[in-house]
Amino acid sequence: MPSRPRSGPGAEAELPEYAGHYRLEERLGAGGMGVVHLARSAAGLPLAVKVVHAEFARDPEFRGRFRQEVAAARRVSGAFTAPVVDADPDAERPWMATLFIPGLTLADHVKRNGPLTPAQLRHLTAGLAEALRDIHRAGVVHRDLKPSNVLLAEDSAKVIDFGISRPKDSELRTETGKLIGTPPFMAPEQFRRPREVGPAADVFALGSVLVHAATGRGPFDSDSPYLVAYQVVHDEPDVTGVPGELAPLVLRCLAKEPEDRPTPDELMAEVRRMAGRYDTQAFDATTSGAFIPAQREPSEPLWEASKSAGVPGSSVKTEPEPEPESEPEPEPVRSRIRISRRVAVALTGALVLAGALALTPVLLPTADDSAGGQETPAAAPGAFHAWNRLLGSGAAPVCSYGKKALLCTAPGVLAASVDPLDGTVLWLRKAAEGTAGDAPAPAPVLSGGLLQVVTPDSSRLLALDPATGRTRWSMGISAYQGQVQPVGDTVLLAAPDGTVTAVDGATGEQRWQRPLRLDQPALSYVGGDLAYATTVAADGVDSVVTAVDPRTGTVRWQQRSAGSVTPVGVTDGVLWCTRLDTENRAVALVGHRVKDGAAARRVPLQLPLSDAAVTVRQGKAYLLAAGGALVAQDLVSGKQVWRSETSVSRGSAPAVDTGGRVYVTSPDGRLIATDLRTGTALGQTRLRPAARHDRVVPGLPVPVVADGRVYASAPDGTVFGVDGSHPEDW
Repeated sequence: MPSRPRSGPGAEAELPEYAGHYRLEERLGAGGMGVVHLARSAAGLPLAVKVVHAEFARDPEFRGRFRQEVAAARRVSGAFTAPVVDADPDAERPWMATLFIPGLTLADHVKRNGPLTPAQLRHLTAGLAEALRDIHRAGVVHRDLKPSNVLLAEDSAKVIDFGISRPKDSELRTETGKLIGTPPFMAPEQFRRPREVGPAADVFALGSVLVHAATGRGPFDSDSPYLVAYQVVHDEPDVTGVPGELAPLVLRCLAKEPEDRPTPDELMAEVRRMAGRYDTQAFDATTSGAFIPAQREPSEPLWEASKSAGVPGSSVKTEPEPEPESEPEPEPVRSRIRISRRVAVALTGALVLAGALALTPVLLPTADDSAGGQETPAAAPGAFHAWNRLLGSGAAPVCSYGKKALLCTAPGVLAASVDPLDGTVLWLRKAAEGTAGDAPAPAPVLSGGLLQVVTPDSSRLLALDPATGRTRWSMGISAYQGQVQPVGDTVLLAAPDGTVTAVDGATGEQRWQRPLRLDQPALSYVGGDLAYATTVAADGVDSVVTAVDPRTGTVRWQQRSAGSVTPVGVTDGVLWCTRLDTENRAVALVGHRVKDGAAARRVPLQLPLSDAAVTVRQGKAYLLAAGGALVAQDLVSGKQVWRSETSVSRGSAPAVDTGGRVYVTSPDGRLIATDLRTGTALGQTRLRPAARHDRVVPGLPVPVVADGRVYASAPDGTVFGVDGSHPEDW
């Protein structure tokens, strides 16, 4: 690779001339891990290109860290970050190119011009809160928010440098006992429990950044990082000099316990209130919620120097960068404000009364035993607003849709009926003690007008009245080992010896019983008029698929298929199955004609997909692999339509609506929407992770699509509903 001579202090003896196909024009900055250069895209856009030092390029662990940085930066690229344009973490010298954004960092601005004005502070608070909201929605925790990582661009503040950030569903690449972060801007839990750091740590860092922006110093000051760490964990913050209207909000951000800190949305709501009070042009919807100082002309710089004009800088952080020294305080003695969290909340209470009332939990009684939970404020009759309902704990509830209700089961909850309009629990029945099972329970399904529910230990089948939840009939099903499949008004049960029994969904009376001469058949219903029983050979060499008429027990056809196959959908008169290789990777989709089982066609996948969850709709298959690849495969032409990398590890099977969107649920509780035609990401909901981070999420139910809305469940035990037509507003 051509090289260039040294171009400044800290640079390497020989610098590359190119990163990928980008010619490196000028060195912008250097740090301990790499050098940042100015370059230009093919269209002439200025780029900041970070090139890793050669010594680190030879370290596999660092390459993994850099690859994670690229992934995190790509996930959060948006209005409040420097968008990633290109990257190659596997190059001889790994590099990443982001859009070059002129502007000083907050650290440089305060050092050169002094603290921000109250109006600028409000604008900064709103911008950073919105940036954190977008970062957290992408499933990323920054973990190093500080003044040198905040860029004061012309339009708003930008958060940069995701070098130690971590997607919540990724591997934690930090050594045990190693301090990761910048002590004056780290949250207490980063010192006490570094492997359990969540989004609230970024809110704590935001509070420290705001103190620095308002005063030129941090809320915890010492020359020793060890003393700073002690102060962060044990001492109250010093917010002397923070404007009065912001001080209570900053104190809430600096609460010692993560659950006591406000969310980014709450911060934005509070600053919106302040802006409405102090600024005549407080809120401009055209700027995505950015707050604009009163009467600012378009040509007037947003971050006008409060003392002296600054010099335009760049979006590049130079590492390591000492935090700027503050000017001497005008008073000889600095007072340290020691306010307990309870007092701080009380001081802020009058300011956020409306928001507090909206967030007050309301417990509703139910027809049977209640699971409790938070209730969304009631909507106007006929209106729909996004809602969230806690049903259980320890795993995601599993739901179906019928009788204009969501019908769910959850850990500790045998069954519940939830109003899809506002999340109200219409009735709920708790599961009997001692009936917990190891596998996720199947969703309750309507059959014969009644709700068919399998107890958590798979010992009984109960038919419940969908209006009241009362039991109409029940039967023991231990002999069937959980192989229960409602189809229309019939419920099928398969025994390990291959005997299939059908009962009337309305009465529980046996309709027929037939031996299929199959070993350990797996029952499935994937659409159409038939049910399917599948047996895979012990060596996985081939499978037998049997089509059964659920009303009469007649075997319509039986076909042997090469490999391990699983029925996944019916479309255009063809039953489609996934074919797996010996490593449990989907390698093809194979079709059988529904009418006679004859082989219809075989569609190989471009690349094998590990542990793929599959949905078939209108001539296409949608597959989500364990590694996060979401693939659309045309079953008619046999071609791959698109492939999108979602970064969702072991998510749900995709759900498809009629409006051109595909939905999947991630293990951290996000519902993610993707464009059906292009694979482009459209939006995602907030995180709803499990309470325990040391447990693997056993399985995620497919989202439910009904009446233009999407209903999903999360590992924190909640069920929630959103408007499917506007995922960008989630």
